[in-house]
Amino acid sequence: MTSDVREIQPAPERSRPATWPAVRALLLRLHFYAGILVAPFLLVAATTGLLYAASFQLEKVVYAHELTAPAPAGRAMLPLERQIAAARAAHPHGTVGAVRPAEPGATTRVLLDVDGLPDSTRLAVFVDPYTGAVKGTLESYGSSGALPVRAWISTFHRHLHLGEAGRLYSELAAGWLWVVALGGVALWLSHRRRGLRPDRRATGLRRTLSWHGSVGLWITIGLLFLSATGLTWSAYAGANVDKLQTALGWTTPVLPGAAGDHSGHAGHGGHDGGAPAGADADRVMRAAAEAGLSGPLEIAWPAGPGAAYVVKEMDRDWPQRNDQVAVDAGSGQVTGELRFDDFPLAAKLIRWGIDGHMGVLFGLPNQILLMALAAGLIAMIVWGYRMWWQRRPTRGFAAPYARGTWRAVPLAVLVPAGAVAVAVGVFVPLLGISLLAFLAADVVLGRVRAAR
Repeated sequence: MTSDVREIQPAPERSRPATWPAVRALLLRLHFYAGILVAPFLLVAATTGLLYAASFQLEKVVYAHELTAPAPAGRAMLPLERQIAAARAAHPHGTVGAVRPAEPGATTRVLLDVDGLPDSTRLAVFVDPYTGAVKGTLESYGSSGALPVRAWISTFHRHLHLGEAGRLYSELAAGWLWVVALGGVALWLSHRRRGLRPDRRATGLRRTLSWHGSVGLWITIGLLFLSATGLTWSAYAGANVDKLQTALGWTTPVLPGAAGDHSGHAGHGGHDGGAPAGADADRVMRAAAEAGLSGPLEIAWPAGPGAAYVVKEMDRDWPQRNDQVAVDAGSGQVTGELRFDDFPLAAKLIRWGIDGHMGVLFGLPNQILLMALAAGLIAMIVWGYRMWWQRRPTRGFAAPYARGTWRAVPLAVLVPAGAVAVAVGVFVPLLGISLLAFLAADVVLGRVRAAR
């Protein structure tokens, strides 16, 4: 008898697609250019961002006298109207734009609109709520109420005190940050010795690469978050983000019942340095409390005749309390409510994202996390430049990011990738323009080297 014996052949070893080496080389080339040319902008953004995250605690130390008011034993706070009157008496040249009533142990902040101050800036008068004494005056910037030290650092982070032209640096950094981060993750996944922790036994270039890759992987999610939220403040990409939010209905709802004649600027809408006739700040506070609002609060004065007071919760900690009510200036009755729970999910995510980027979402833990991310990004940039120096051609290293590698990428991959790059470049213009500049520089350098 014969038996039909078939030899079982081992299954062929699964290999990576033939296109991957070309794609990886192209990613390396892009990562190299971004690391060399964009890293200085990222370094400035990370350093100033680290300073900004620390500025919240610095502000409390520098302005402790103005911000704090220990409660005397057995003494209650004065009526809010008396505190406002004390601020106005000390600075009669300003008109009341908003008031932030005191929390226990803190001062009341009366925000005055004063001619000659920069945009979005008011004069903050700090009043001891127990004695009515004015403890000081400082300029207050923006909705977060940043005082001079934090406002200076914030402006430095945003545009280096160079005005609108300086905003281009931060937009360029935010536009490239997500590209560099995702490209680094792709390269880490393709590396044979990838690991979640740095290889402490490695030396030289391999050790630097291990630290660069491992730390970069751990902070990728944070970098993507900072990139996405940072673009919302940018000049050109930010305008496109606003258009997209409007088109998709992701805008923040408007408080009903607060409108009026807004022909004047906020705080200058017809009241001569004080509240409208019949108004009472304490009554407005009681109406807001009855509507369920609790401190910290801000009372925004009516913007014009017929408008209402707007009382806002200012608590940015998690879970957030950002409810608002409109209170009629004459009757003291609530005429409109806007509850944060009723916001569309997209509007909530945008609010959380902005507050998280600003370091106010979780208070101190949020600020510590931002400082850690900034420090990690700074270390990544330093390691990146060190790797560039360690593998320089004079030491016999062949560059792993050769010029012209895109020619080896199949059209089935190159065309869709190019289409995505064009779409992203249109939405984030500075990213698109700088990418074209990189490609042009690469071509010119290639021609020069070929001629030599």
